[in-house]
Amino acid sequence: MDRVDWVATIGFGVVVASAWLFNPGALFLAAIVGGFVLSISLWRLYDGHVWEALGWLAWLVAALVLAFGLEDALRSGVFLGSILVGLGLQYGDRFDLLPDVWTDR
Repeated sequence: MDRVDWVATIGFGVVVASAWLFNPGALFLAAIVGGFVLSISLWRLYDGHVWEALGWLAWLVAALVLAFGLEDALRSGVFLGSILVGLGLQYGDRFDLLPDVWTDR
C-alpha cells in the first residue's frame, strides 16, 4: 500500500468513528464521507488505477446508504455489500488479480 492508500483508509476510519462518537446527522455524515471517497476515487483514476477507483466508488455507495439509514435488511445488505465489493476491487488491483484495463498491451 502506498501513501495515498494509507491516508484514505485512515481518513475513512476516522470519519466513521467520529460519526459513532459524536452522532452528527446522517446526511451530514454522508456528505463528508461521500466527498472524501469521491475525491480519493478520482485521484486513483487519475493515477491510472481503474479498479481501485471503482472500489472507492463502491464505498461512495456505502456513504449514500448511510444518508438513508440502516433500518431495514435491504439497506444494511447494500451497505455491507458495497463495502465488500470495494475491498475486493481494492485488493484485487493491489495484488494484480484483476486485468489491466487502463493500458493497451
